[in-house]
Amino acid sequence: MAQLRIAMAQVNPTVGDLEGNCGLVVDYARRAVGERAHLVVFPEMMLTGYPVEDLALRRTFADASIEAAHALAARLADEGLGDLPVVTGFLSRRADAVTRLGQPTGAPQNAVAMLHKGRVVFTSAKHHLPNYGVFDEFRYFVPGDILPVVRLHGIDVAFAICEDLWQDGGPVAAVRDAGAGLLVVLNGSPYERDKDDQRLELCARRAREADAALAYVNLVGGQDELVFDGDSLVVDASGELLARAPQFDENLLVTDLDLPASGGPGVWGAVSGGITVERHLLSEEPVPSFAVRPHVVEPRLDDIAEVYSALVLGTRDYVRKNGFGSVILGLSGGIDSALVATIAADAIGPELVHAVLMPSRYSSDHSVSDAEELVRRQGINGRTVAVGPMVDAFEDAVKIDGLAAENLQARVRGQLLMTLSNQEGHLVLTTGNKSELAAGYSTLYGDSAGGFAPIKDAWKTLVWELALWRNAEAERGGETAPIPENSITKPPSAELRPGQLDTDSLPDYPVLDALLDDYVGTDLGRAELVAAGHDADLVDRMIRLVDRAEYKRRQYPPGPKVSKRNFGRDRRLPITNRWTV
Repeated sequence: MAQLRIAMAQVNPTVGDLEGNCGLVVDYARRAVGERAHLVVFPEMMLTGYPVEDLALRRTFADASIEAAHALAARLADEGLGDLPVVTGFLSRRADAVTRLGQPTGAPQNAVAMLHKGRVVFTSAKHHLPNYGVFDEFRYFVPGDILPVVRLHGIDVAFAICEDLWQDGGPVAAVRDAGAGLLVVLNGSPYERDKDDQRLELCARRAREADAALAYVNLVGGQDELVFDGDSLVVDASGELLARAPQFDENLLVTDLDLPASGGPGVWGAVSGGITVERHLLSEEPVPSFAVRPHVVEPRLDDIAEVYSALVLGTRDYVRKNGFGSVILGLSGGIDSALVATIAADAIGPELVHAVLMPSRYSSDHSVSDAEELVRRQGINGRTVAVGPMVDAFEDAVKIDGLAAENLQARVRGQLLMTLSNQEGHLVLTTGNKSELAAGYSTLYGDSAGGFAPIKDAWKTLVWELALWRNAEAERGGETAPIPENSITKPPSAELRPGQLDTDSLPDYPVLDALLDDYVGTDLGRAELVAAGHDADLVDRMIRLVDRAEYKRRQYPPGPKVSKRNFGRDRRLPITNRWTV
């Protein structure tokens, strides 16, 4: 057996910031050298950020990525880091990049490169291109067919990218034939709830299939709707977990491995599945024996803690990466705005959160007092602007009643928030939840106005769970619960007419959310929903409401995806649509 110390850089790049992302590579490579690592690995599409979407189709962007990879190799050498092999994801293109019908313009590729001693040792492209859920990589990339295997200190190390691990066949299937002792996989795998540790199970299975240790390095950070949770890990050839990085935090996971020394020249050229093994020699000599460090296995968060961490990280990075210095939101005293304010305060600090209390003629006394209490508990910036006079002025000019009058109040509040955003430079946070968004119970250009929606993908029942969890966490730490108890326990209401409650128009949220999750989350049709135990009349009503509200959801701000199927990248239905079964 031979020894190897691998450093896995679980980092947070920004899409399009090639200079900043390359700077992260240099910083973490320097840290890896300080840890005496023999190899440092970065995630999928590290140099460009991920996903780049249609930027991949811009020739100038692909050219800049390729140039950045070569310039980074030279920079690492210039800064005394060239002896450390650095493996990173980047945007490349196929060498014979010609326009072909049915292929992305310029033949861009989701690629991996090894940088060493001032040069690019190899590049290789992702073979399996995911085209489901939030992924549509057939639109952006052309596949590769190479399994790169590098002999490093007498150990054969193979490299693959994300989906190549998830799908049978392809480069990962060729690792055993290639005789590699270690498979390194670069990933941009987003978080979603209820994955039930699928990554560890998958890595363990692939390690056993390949008869090789496996190192899985993942992105961390928010990118528009997606949140990457890190959770990088290393398993041995039997699938046993050796090391694991924390979730939702940047980290350099350094792990010492005992690996089989190479047994000779190994397989070259084509192997089964149309994959070609391409070999590169860096060093034959094993490293001198060294004392093995204890393996680090960070504990995983529980279910609600994961979701809350994802919402905080997604909100923080949307604010930070888009250059906003502060946020503003309407604070009603209800549970939704209370949770959004708390997420924002945890994400960027309470001093940068501005809450506007906007009571109207129908606002209850406890709504105002509950909002004021949250401001006091959390130390966020609060102000009160009565919207009654603004509503009165509009009603004096135009005769309205019923739903139009209710929506006017919401639109005045939305207009006020957007005006303060323009005047003071805040990002407006929208406070609606997934249940409201599904049923269409939001006012277009009113409570739906804003730039980012932190709980857009959280059912109302999950909102309550998150609020209770966050308060319990504070109390466990000896702190004051951030959300007033009354905001959690009182019946939810939009307070747009006298005595209004959500249950006037909707069933109890546990009943509603279960039905909506089956319809939205798994695409069950009417008969299947009834067979699953949902009330037939309620099924008919909710299908009608959900389908009619599609035009509203198209105009809703982005928000972090935490479920298996969110409104946005996951679910794309026509607005004009008569299919109802």
